[in-house]
Amino acid sequence: MEQPFVDINTIHDLHKLYSCPPPKHPLVSFLELQQISRDNFPVEETAFRLGFYAVYLKQLKGSMGYGRSHYDFDQGTLVFTAPGQAVSTQRYISYDDGWGLFFHPDLLYRTGLGKKMHGYSFFQYDANEALHVSEDEKKTLRNCADNMAQEYSQNLDKHSQELIVNNLELLLNYCSRFYDRQFLTRSKPSQDLVQQFESLLLGYFSKDSLIDDGLPDVKYFASRLNLSADYLSDLLNRYTGKTTLEHIHLQLVDKAKSLLWGTEKNISEIAFELGFEHPSHFTKVFKSKTGKSPSDYRQLN
Repeated sequence: MEQPFVDINTIHDLHKLYSCPPPKHPLVSFLELQQISRDNFPVEETAFRLGFYAVYLKQLKGSMGYGRSHYDFDQGTLVFTAPGQAVSTQRYISYDDGWGLFFHPDLLYRTGLGKKMHGYSFFQYDANEALHVSEDEKKTLRNCADNMAQEYSQNLDKHSQELIVNNLELLLNYCSRFYDRQFLTRSKPSQDLVQQFESLLLGYFSKDSLIDDGLPDVKYFASRLNLSADYLSDLLNRYTGKTTLEHIHLQLVDKAKSLLWGTEKNISEIAFELGFEHPSHFTKVFKSKTGKSPSDYRQLN
């Protein structure tokens, strides 16, 4: 039997679930996790689907679920969730320390940060790809969160939203920096993952034909490596300068070149053999990587 979902759509709903006083701002809240009560939690473990962004700094003992999976945490880690993602916790989980920052997408309406949120891809990472932070990094993030809380706790004026959002953007930019640091300090396992990906990629395109299996997508390789699609792309981009999709397209073009050089098959036949349903899509991808259409490229070689 699948675990039920309970939708928590607003910051006010979240405070009610946690048995906290009403929020001081309808679109953003900063909570100490030790102060959260689970009296309103269902007796059976339940997944909560949040209608807003959440950033958790957890120092806890126990397990926490994301989607249908569970992960153990026994040290300070940062976990990010985006609107629509599911979060579940054990009713009697033990928090040693930590905080949660929650902000609704409406807070970012007509702001520069709202237009850039897609760039913070760690909101799409899995929980086992959480960010591990040092004590100094924790203090830096805490200062940003405290500044936000101080601002929304005062009487709101025309400057309030800008100051809150600016501190939020600063916090997220620090998180991006700390993830870059984590990728680099964990270079050996990261490089191993890059090599595993390259091996999977070469193996997939070594098939004589992709008609049956079709073109692979980013999720295919991510699932084979037990990673989220965004984490894999960010990892590859940091170590190779190319995203997962760019790697797939480059390998595809290499195979296409071999078929254009070494066979008499027409462009449509090559497109179908490479897993494309429509030759025009193949031509578009090929030209974007080589600057020439498949027909022009064949004539040059």
